[in-house]
Amino acid sequence: LIYDSFAQYLVTEKGYDEDLLILAPDSLDFCCKGLVLDIEEGNFLKLAEDGTVLRASHGTKSMTFEEILEIYGRREWKHFNTVSGMVSRTAKYYLYDNYFDLPGALLCARVVDSLDQHDGQKKYDFWKDMVAAIQHNYKITAFKENCGMYFPEVKNHPDKYLQKCPESVKKWLKQLKNAGKILLLITSSHSDYCRLLCEHVLGNDFEEYFDILITNALKPGFFSHTPNQRPFRTLENDEEQEALLSLDKPGWYSQGNAIQLYDLLKKMTGKLDPKVVYFGDSMHSDIFPARHYSNWETVFILEELLGDKATVPVNAESEPLEKKGKYEGDQLKVPYFVSKQWGSFFMDRVPALENAEETLVHTWSCKCISTYSTIAIPSLEAIADLPLDYRFTRFSSNSSAAAGYYPSPPRALLPNEDSVTMK
Repeated sequence: LIYDSFAQYLVTEKGYDEDLLILAPDSLDFCCKGLVLDIEEGNFLKLAEDGTVLRASHGTKSMTFEEILEIYGRREWKHFNTVSGMVSRTAKYYLYDNYFDLPGALLCARVVDSLDQHDGQKKYDFWKDMVAAIQHNYKITAFKENCGMYFPEVKNHPDKYLQKCPESVKKWLKQLKNAGKILLLITSSHSDYCRLLCEHVLGNDFEEYFDILITNALKPGFFSHTPNQRPFRTLENDEEQEALLSLDKPGWYSQGNAIQLYDLLKKMTGKLDPKVVYFGDSMHSDIFPARHYSNWETVFILEELLGDKATVPVNAESEPLEKKGKYEGDQLKVPYFVSKQWGSFFMDRVPALENAEETLVHTWSCKCISTYSTIAIPSLEAIADLPLDYRFTRFSSNSSAAAGYYPSPPRALLPNEDSVTMK
């Protein structure tokens, strides 16, 4: 749906090739979190923790080790400094780090293929059109105006796109609340879309699970300490109202900033430095800023941890359905596959020429996880049945780069498994 939403706009509004609308079933293999699009060159890059290029493609076509060495060499990629500072919005590159825009990576790659075929371009300027496509589909008024393709489709067929929240997670949220924890929901989505999702996923009583709901939070800006903090606003029928000077009580708000939110948490808990544990699935918008600016504990929800478990067909008779893990059926195929084109999210081999010994290194994405997350989990369900006082091993607690993964580290990070994973 996301791919189609963007492609439709490029073809109908910007005159791109109609072939972009046809999607071969296996082409989504191209989508791999953590890729960086080098916009001017039309190249996609997978980076090592030291900023060197491990794999690359021009458009959808993989580049050889020799081509990578010729163009990028063995040195740090020229924009690595800014990308590793989590600056992801520049005219030079774009970092794909969440599933909400990841299918756009495939679309951009196909646009490059198409431009090469027709114009033989050397430098590319399609990015402004891509940004317009994202804006058109996701802008704050799009849900209400039935604009674009994405929101109208999700509204009309929520069952097709949304999974119900497992009972174990709902029970866990209630347990946390009963234990006196303050529960927050912070999303960059607007209140109308948030409501649709939450009603469908949690039920019509979803507001009872949370003390404070914040929509249109515009993360990562919500966390970063800029002199002109965005004020909180109240909502009426999903319309933002006047700005508030401070946050005085729990409730549902729009926009805002982490500093005033933290002031409210101090008031509500009666503590000078209440501890916040923040769960998120985007390194750039959630985990990095919550840790870096607010010094909150961070739990990274990383679907890629499911991707490298071997999928074994489950015998349907063996146990009742409700006891089966959510991921034991046929659902594991998407988005939890490991990309054939890009390989493991966590490790890769350094491009080596014919006679050189090849070495395995951590990817930059993997390094970010152990640097900015307290722990990483495949889903909330993975921890929902644990006692609330369960003690997790943190990433920082010892020198092992794999310490903080729960329930277990990805296979690629375990010794003796490398040869299996890298093939």
